[in-house]
Amino acid sequence: MNLKKYIAQTVVASVMTLAAAQAIAGAHGVMVGSAEMVASKTIVENASASDELAVLVAAVTAAGLVETLQSAGPFTVLAPTNAAFAKLPAGTVDTLLKAENIETLKTILTCHVVAAKAMAADVIKMAADNGGMAELGTVGGCILTAKYYYNKVTFTDENGNVATVTIADVPQKNGVIHVIDNVLLPKS
Repeated sequence: MNLKKYIAQTVVASVMTLAAAQAIAGAHGVMVGSAEMVASKTIVENASASDELAVLVAAVTAAGLVETLQSAGPFTVLAPTNAAFAKLPAGTVDTLLKAENIETLKTILTCHVVAAKAMAADVIKMAADNGGMAELGTVGGCILTAKYYYNKVTFTDENGNVATVTIADVPQKNGVIHVIDNVLLPKS
């Protein structure tokens, strides 16, 4: 077999394999936990499907933010996993979910939301253009410092808590989710 024919067959086989993989994955491919994130669904719809974001969804529901995060946006949500919430002191999540603490919960959650669609490349460019870090204002009034180093995007809250993006650029109908490994908190 000549080399050109072999290369052509390999390319065709690769494209067919890629197409089959995308068809099996629904042509989206971004998984958060055991759930495939679908770009035609809202932030709340996708997060609700993920077992890794169950605590976040419960908190968003308790805080009355479901309608907001289902609206047109666009939003960038830094989504802490269940494991991120588990790093908080024992009993913190249960305390925040109580009716008397809903305003505090709402503030914490909205400190994870930026009122714009910021893909990882956008955050990296903002940081690079600003000497390696960039400040982002959140819907909750928090100022987060974004950094990019060692091929990782991190966000640091005003208390010095650092969250690393573990899954970037999860497309949503009304923005983007970046899954993070720590909960960010308002200035204490």
